[in-house]
Amino acid sequence: METSDAISRWLVKQHVVTWCVASAGDLWCANAFYLYDPQKIAFYLLTEEHTRHAQMTGSHAPVAGTVNGQPKSVALIRGVQFKGVIRRLEGDESADARARYNRRFPVARAMSAPVWEIRIDELKFTDNTLSFGKKIHWLRQE
Repeated sequence: METSDAISRWLVKQHVVTWCVASAGDLWCANAFYLYDPQKIAFYLLTEEHTRHAQMTGSHAPVAGTVNGQPKSVALIRGVQFKGVIRRLEGDESADARARYNRRFPVARAMSAPVWEIRIDELKFTDNTLSFGKKIHWLRQE
């Protein structure tokens, strides 16, 4: 759990995720504000169903993406690459995630977009603040 704790501490401080989906030979990426759940190792985000990436996702799809800061020095680079599954939440699960998301991002209360969960199965955290090129890997154990 130590590895996921180190990654989680960093992820809860960030707020924008980039994720990419593929469907029928097409590939598309999107960005969104996210809420990170360190117990579930998952991102929660809002996005409208009519968007290209949501249409390609359907109710669920494989996904890959990144979270990174924007330091001016290479010595301060930190970022995550991940893969997992994105799915649209429904019912109580959606209501719970939306309530937590709205606490983090109060402006989201005005949005009616569905809530989506990215369940992360693999993470690679690059942290140059520990040493140049330092990588920390995490895999979900079933």
